[in-house]
Amino acid sequence: MTPSEKPSSSSKQAHLESLLESYQASMTVQDMRMGGFLNETQHLRHLVENQRNTLSWRITAPLRVIRHLSKGQLPTGDKITYVLGKIWTVYHEEGFKALWSRIQARLPRKPKASRSRHEASPVEKFTSKLDISEKIETIEDQYLRPVSAHSVSDFSPSYLIIAELSLRQCAKYRVWQKQEQLESLGWHVRVVDWRETFVALTALQTCTNVIFYRVPAFESVEKLLNEAKRLNLPTCWEVDDLIFSEDHYKNNANLDSLSSSEREMVFSGVKLFRNCLLSCDKAIASTRILAQEMRNAGVNEVSVIENAIDEQTLSISNQIFQEHSTLDHGAEEIRIVYGSGTKTHDADFLVAADGIVAAMLEDERLTLHIIGDLTVPEVCNKVKSRIKTLEGRDYALYMRLLAQADITISPLEKTIFNDCKSNIKFLEAAVLSVPVICSPADAFMQVVRDGENAMIARTPQDWKNAILSLASDNAKRKAMGRAAYQDALDRYSPENITQQQILPVFGKPEHKKKPDLSVVSVNVYFAPRSFGGATFVAEEMVKYLTQKPDITVSVFTSRPDMEWRANAAIRYRVYDCNVMGVRVPPDGDRVAGIDNPLATESFRQWLHTVRPDIVHLHATQGLGLGLTRACLEAGIPYVITLHDAWWLCDRQFMVTGEGNFCFQNKIDLRICQMCEPSARHLHERATMMRVALRNAALLLVPSQSHKNLFIANGIPEEKFVVNRNGFVWPAKPRVPRKPGQPLRFGYVGGAETVKGYPLIRKVFEHLKTGRWELMLVDNKLSLGIRSVFPEAWKVKGVIKTVPAYTQSTMDNFYNGIDVLLFPSQCKESYGLTVREALARDIWVVVTEPGGQVEDVVEGENGTIIPIGSNPIHLQKAVEDLLSKEAALLTYENPHKDRLATFDMQGRELEEILRTIVGEYAQAD
Repeated sequence: MTPSEKPSSSSKQAHLESLLESYQASMTVQDMRMGGFLNETQHLRHLVENQRNTLSWRITAPLRVIRHLSKGQLPTGDKITYVLGKIWTVYHEEGFKALWSRIQARLPRKPKASRSRHEASPVEKFTSKLDISEKIETIEDQYLRPVSAHSVSDFSPSYLIIAELSLRQCAKYRVWQKQEQLESLGWHVRVVDWRETFVALTALQTCTNVIFYRVPAFESVEKLLNEAKRLNLPTCWEVDDLIFSEDHYKNNANLDSLSSSEREMVFSGVKLFRNCLLSCDKAIASTRILAQEMRNAGVNEVSVIENAIDEQTLSISNQIFQEHSTLDHGAEEIRIVYGSGTKTHDADFLVAADGIVAAMLEDERLTLHIIGDLTVPEVCNKVKSRIKTLEGRDYALYMRLLAQADITISPLEKTIFNDCKSNIKFLEAAVLSVPVICSPADAFMQVVRDGENAMIARTPQDWKNAILSLASDNAKRKAMGRAAYQDALDRYSPENITQQQILPVFGKPEHKKKPDLSVVSVNVYFAPRSFGGATFVAEEMVKYLTQKPDITVSVFTSRPDMEWRANAAIRYRVYDCNVMGVRVPPDGDRVAGIDNPLATESFRQWLHTVRPDIVHLHATQGLGLGLTRACLEAGIPYVITLHDAWWLCDRQFMVTGEGNFCFQNKIDLRICQMCEPSARHLHERATMMRVALRNAALLLVPSQSHKNLFIANGIPEEKFVVNRNGFVWPAKPRVPRKPGQPLRFGYVGGAETVKGYPLIRKVFEHLKTGRWELMLVDNKLSLGIRSVFPEAWKVKGVIKTVPAYTQSTMDNFYNGIDVLLFPSQCKESYGLTVREALARDIWVVVTEPGGQVEDVVEGENGTIIPIGSNPIHLQKAVEDLLSKEAALLTYENPHKDRLATFDMQGRELEEILRTIVGEYAQAD
């Protein structure tokens, strides 16, 4: 290519934009593909579970056990030798009591056939034995509470159409036209096939109105209806046929052409359609007679929106006119065209058959072209050589065949069922200026002026006379076609139908004035599943911002696995804001946790729905980096609070596979690869992370130590602001330890090695005195998992186990301890529990270096020990405190004024967010 041939910068930009658009489309397709895989997997799991509950499966269970044992395996697939070795190790190191506790923890709990709403769940029963004051609610109680209609008041106004899309003509006139019409009024519209249950379930979370078109109330649809009710969404059922009335259906002679099994299927479907109709708030009909039948069925509010002309139809007709393709069969043929569509029109055709044959016998130029399925009656054998049957075509090809007609017909049997039908046959002929002869069904009579824009035929003689009249007069045919064309445009054009019928029913969307600041907060966990320090901080910042009258906040997070929900999202309310929860991959699937297409697509919908000014990302592992791309695509600035090292290390806390802290300062991927030999994504991961960090409007860190780590890894210093995490001040003065009472220690890190759990066990098992108590927090109990087994410890003192505390139970926990043990084996980004303890006059034992030690003064409010797997330093600290336990009775922290509160953190965050949004607005 010579220099003169190089593309201009503008064309390069256009090329890049089109390339980006292509990538986005590809990503969307892959998202849908992956979603399909996950839905199928969930369905297969359900089928397998059903199979395992069958009698045959239970009877053959012993045979399967024998087969596994013969292969040296347990039914779980584990090798027997490995399991026996593991049992011996636990027994030898921890004793029989610990072994039995672990076996009990792994035993499956037999579910009861039914459990009342107020009966305790297995988790609740377990926690009650541990003397836990705060019971755990079921997932359904926590996430599936009804939300108010007001919850969508700030949403982008939208309609979700859950529809039957397999009937192409019906979908064209009732679904795609509706989408076109509503969008012309400013509504956002999304269409989902009703069979894609989980896609529809997710789409319900972000819409403000729902239309169910031609949907039967199968079990899956009932779940969608129930979800719409839970979300307090206005629901509407729409149809263009009398498919919900069994009495009228039985009088439809067209059903005689169906087999007995097909008729049985039709009648079973009638009840399902009726149930769905009556489950919705209101209804939409395509004709006035159909609307009356809906009212007769028990629906109070019914609107009539007729089938109309849309942009696709106008485009096709204009193209056909430009090509002059009409009447290209020669003057020696007068062509009658009948579009049957389906084989349920046999009885309708019989209405006109005798008249058509009589006319064809009298005028040999007449030919009949049937498009679609039809059982041609015997009377037509008289003119069989001039009848041509064609297979059904797509809409564009069908219109081209129709355009070649001199006359088109629309015979209908005289029934209430047909009076409910629309006048599509008139519309399709009219836009092509082809004259139509039709039966006097109600919808035709509303528009036809007999002899001027169409002809009405009631008897066989009427059909014969009408056909011969048009066949003998070319000028009359053209004049009638032109009149029909003009009448159709006058009444059924997109503009007219939208203004006269769509607007009165749906109105224009009301876009409320946006608040001064709209924020989306993102964290992998969120209430009611509050887990981890980052979650606690994220929740507190949301609560702070929601108290501001000119700020609205919404949340994007994960949700737990829920029966029958597969990968569908869920919207709920907490802290007076909307929360969108999505399903994330299991912890072991790190690659999916880095880039989660399903979460990304749900997040795109969430951004479109809540229209934030800025996004605040907290801990996003599992939700994935696609969230940052979605922000960039939407032109929305985002800030990241770096709670941990996930943005640098695949193991999140820079902990090796052996549970030890990796003391890298500047990350070397070669070392990381040796740490994770099977990981082949580390380079791509680092690239994506670097792009996400560099494109952030600002990076927030809770400590100077954590800031230094990221600077060492190439992120510019000017990208950072230290926004220290706050804490909740005690609601009331601390209850001091009573004289003579043993010194009480507390540990909140769970059973993780990196948090120092093994060190604590070694230290307390070697203590010679029993004058102490140790409160262990099992932080996974709130997730229904037991991870701490203190009964295995060989100690002289007292050990208690409790679940992770909440804001309401925090003071109770800290009132029960005198010393907080924080022997973390990594450089923590902050250490929230350290600050909570310092604020409550509790002595802390904490490791260094890291953010956890920045508010501790050695010997004045805590004991600082080095990070390391040797317990000697922690042992000395604990023994020193036991030797001077009396001094701790009146201890008060003299440096509480150094601590940052949540209120301070919130004020800083609010100023940061407002400043960024203001700068972006000026740049725009």
